[in-house]
Amino acid sequence: MDFALTPEQELFRRTLRDFVAKEITPVAREWEESGRHPAEIIDGMRSLGLFGLTVPERYGGLDVDMVSFALTFEEISRGWMGIAGILGSHSLACLLIARHGSEEQRLRWLPGMASGACRSGIALTEPDAGTDLQGIRTTARRDGDGYVVSGAKTWITNARSAGMLPVLVKTDPAARPAHRGMSLLLVDTASEGFTVTRDLPKLGYRGTETCELLLEQVRVPADCLLGGVEGRGMQQALSALETGRINVAARSVGIAQAALDEALTYTGRRQAFGRPVHDFQAVQLRLADLATRLQAARLLVYWAASRADGGARADAESGMAKLFASETAVTAALDAMRLHGGYGYSKEFVVERLYRDAALMSIGEGTNDILRTVIARRLTSGETRIG
Repeated sequence: MDFALTPEQELFRRTLRDFVAKEITPVAREWEESGRHPAEIIDGMRSLGLFGLTVPERYGGLDVDMVSFALTFEEISRGWMGIAGILGSHSLACLLIARHGSEEQRLRWLPGMASGACRSGIALTEPDAGTDLQGIRTTARRDGDGYVVSGAKTWITNARSAGMLPVLVKTDPAARPAHRGMSLLLVDTASEGFTVTRDLPKLGYRGTETCELLLEQVRVPADCLLGGVEGRGMQQALSALETGRINVAARSVGIAQAALDEALTYTGRRQAFGRPVHDFQAVQLRLADLATRLQAARLLVYWAASRADGGARADAESGMAKLFASETAVTAALDAMRLHGGYGYSKEFVVERLYRDAALMSIGEGTNDILRTVIARRLTSGETRIG
């Protein structure tokens, strides 16, 4: 077993770390608090080619391996998790088209998405259907040479900035089981009847918009059906979410690393009874636990990413990584806040933002309790073996 990054991955990480240190960390607190649009950071990510992480090279993308994919979200989240969200949903949309789209769809969308000229997300969740995607109500009725789409979506990242969104719909609402009647349509957001109705107020995860959408009799050409065959939308979406869990797990590692960094800096600087507080055993025990859980989470994420790179089914592995890493992020942020004492509760210190951002990690891309059932099903079926 080799737990080291390759020279190429190390160089990629250094490039990301330098970018975050120069362009994100210095402005994160001020811009997050004010709600300022991070246009300069987005331009920087474009120049690095990060919008093409999951786009094949022949369409202008980086087509990075999954460990490098995880490194991207870890390093950016170490500076500001909300910024990682701008790339997260976009990368899943790119992956959907690269993996399941027709060649015409790839040629139409992927070059612009790789450059960041066309941004995207993925519109799955509805007001009454989150974890239970088979319960969506958005429909796409065939009409002549296209579809007429009606419904509502919520918690959609990048909704206002997207030029196109893959939208999960029911092309056959009567199908049983329901997933057989579900499809993904690539919807041009400039279409008549497509409306972003509002931005959702959030505890954390700022820096990227998260919105509600309304689709009122939106006409979508038939050639915008992902892959050209109806009834495959659920499977297509789930294949992307497997990668999405690596993304969220890596973001969690970035938050936990930032929490450790802040805790070490503060406890080394803060004096009590004539010496740094990190000299006290109670503080040392908390720091040791935090660092150990963080490194375990990181290795679990890289393991899941490596499994995905090998072409193997990795829903259990990515689920384990997301489950453990997100719980680690929550614990690490709270521990760092405690180690800061009263200052940890102040917006003047980074740990307050880390605490707010960490909470989403245990919810996004499948709640942790749902992931526990996914992992358990794979274990009890014998499809995944541990040890």
